[in-house]
Amino acid sequence: MIKFLKYIRGYLRIRLWGFSPERFMNLCSNRGILLWDIVREGESYYMCISLDGFRELKPILKKTGTRVAILERYGLPFLIPRLLKRKIFILGLLLTFVFWIVSTFYIWNIELTGNQRITDDVFYSFLKENQVTVGMRRDALDIGGLEKQIRRQFPEITWASARLDGTKLQIDIKENDAPIVIERTETTCGTDLVADYDGTVTAIIVRSGVPQVSVGDTVEKGTVLVEGRIPIFNEDKTVREYEYVDADADILLEHSTSFSESIPLDYIEKTYTGREKESYYLKLGSQTCRLPEERPFLVYDSLMKETRPLALEKLDIPVFWGSVTHREYQNTEHFYTKEEAETLLNQKLMDFLTDLEEKGVQIIEKNVRINRNDTSWVIEGAFLVREPVTGRTETARMEDGLEADFEP
Repeated sequence: MIKFLKYIRGYLRIRLWGFSPERFMNLCSNRGILLWDIVREGESYYMCISLDGFRELKPILKKTGTRVAILERYGLPFLIPRLLKRKIFILGLLLTFVFWIVSTFYIWNIELTGNQRITDDVFYSFLKENQVTVGMRRDALDIGGLEKQIRRQFPEITWASARLDGTKLQIDIKENDAPIVIERTETTCGTDLVADYDGTVTAIIVRSGVPQVSVGDTVEKGTVLVEGRIPIFNEDKTVREYEYVDADADILLEHSTSFSESIPLDYIEKTYTGREKESYYLKLGSQTCRLPEERPFLVYDSLMKETRPLALEKLDIPVFWGSVTHREYQNTEHFYTKEEAETLLNQKLMDFLTDLEEKGVQIIEKNVRINRNDTSWVIEGAFLVREPVTGRTETARMEDGLEADFEP
């Protein structure tokens, strides 16, 4: 606190030398003139003295045969005159203060919390339709009316609250937690399970439908494996009618599949030259202002950094400035070694095998080879697999009574 008062009243850092500096300090003490931070260097003394005390030194200097020189000046009495000479600085300071005050009368940010099923884009579009936007005056916002409109527009919202927090409009909502019931339409026309590819049936367990194949049968792609049309017989073993269901069964088909991938012999790698150019921009909300510039380099990357002053961040005013650094690079051609090519191609193979395993496919045999041709490295594989059947097709309708001689 004492240091602050000294700064308000102003003080000096002086150098004292001459016939009797010790007597000078004693006389200052007797007359109530405060000296502090006294340091001796050779025949000179360095000390601080208040501005009022310095004005009373003339008789003391004359009596002690000493001299003083002002080294530095501190405090408001010296700062204010310098500031008054800088009219542009004072004007900018006043404009900043006015801008800060005026900004508090507007809404500069809208934040939504609690929404799960209602997307931000949908909700902000609703606000825009109701003239609730960034940049509107705070006193033009009817918070109670906005809350009612939210509940009226979105029936799934059971509770809504809006409040002003500084220059930010905070909207909190709560959606109905009851589960959404999805009505499912039962399939009545019936579906068949069909082979997705040529192969041999190695396992079949039927839960609904009529099996058309058995273990060991060789089938072609599109063959009906389990039919979704179930005949219902009369006492004389004639078909009275048909019941149509969705065929359901676990069927494994053993078949051959192949895999092929390639990578070029060479690749391009970026080599940075170390040359950089930087440009700056100012962003006001969604509008970006920047000076026109020519293309900095033939090929380059751009790195953007964006900041916002802490004062504007606290006020939620969407004013940002940033820089864009353009870094020049050259495209350098490299060739894959055999080891590098094998590593990349084997990774592609592993991704393919992992995808098969996630689908429940069993790999029985595999034969993989990597070759090089004039333009690329190639990996080729032949596999014998057992794969679940997932193919479906609509069951063909049959008129009742057409298969009178059907033997169950």
